[in-house]
Amino acid sequence: MAGHSHWAGIKHKKGRADKERSKIFSKLSREITVAAKLGDKDPDMNPRLRTAIQAAKQANMPKDNIARSISKSEISGDKNYENLRYEGFGPFNIALVIETLTDNKNRSASTIRTVLQKNGGRLGESGSTTHLFYNCGIIHIDKKKCSEEEVFEMATNSGAKDCFNLDNHHEIICEKDDFYKVKSEFEKKLDNFEYSGIEWRPLSYLDLNKEQKEKIIEMLESLEELDDVQNIYTNANLRNIKL
Repeated sequence: MAGHSHWAGIKHKKGRADKERSKIFSKLSREITVAAKLGDKDPDMNPRLRTAIQAAKQANMPKDNIARSISKSEISGDKNYENLRYEGFGPFNIALVIETLTDNKNRSASTIRTVLQKNGGRLGESGSTTHLFYNCGIIHIDKKKCSEEEVFEMATNSGAKDCFNLDNHHEIICEKDDFYKVKSEFEKKLDNFEYSGIEWRPLSYLDLNKEQKEKIIEMLESLEELDDVQNIYTNANLRNIKL
């Protein structure tokens, strides 16, 4: 679930086998359970839970799975998960920000370190790569649902930072701390979004050749295989790669 970065787009293009689909559902389920455990069980009263459920629906996760994930939050003695961020470097010195939801930080650090080292990368200290990224809220709205003028007006009134007119959708960018406020304003006018989430966007991209891109994608796929990993962000320019 690497946010809605170029890496996320590449993964969607590759399609999903049942095994991969199951792993995606497992990660989404974990986020729903934790969001429900930390806040209200009613998504209307809990922005994090609402966002997690929207992400699950976008991934075509069955309603029963979503309901079970919320119910799981009420089970006493359930594992305590925490959001932990790891920073590191991949091959060709690309920067990485890796977000996890884990009940065992030693396991998370160890498995991530192993994958990076196998691919010629390394785990970094806290702050070693985040300065290369901008932590922000992102909302994508299907162009068929809203005109450019309407989106721009909502973005301005809600306190968003930027609004872009892309190929198939409008992209709204806001400060991380304003994300749920801005999103709530858009929800008053729209029933759903193409995508919404908090991401780490690179301040600039690192250009690579085809062979280098393929090696990086191989490493990203290995990181995605780890149960604890929720999102991966990189400053590698993975545009225009054919798969």
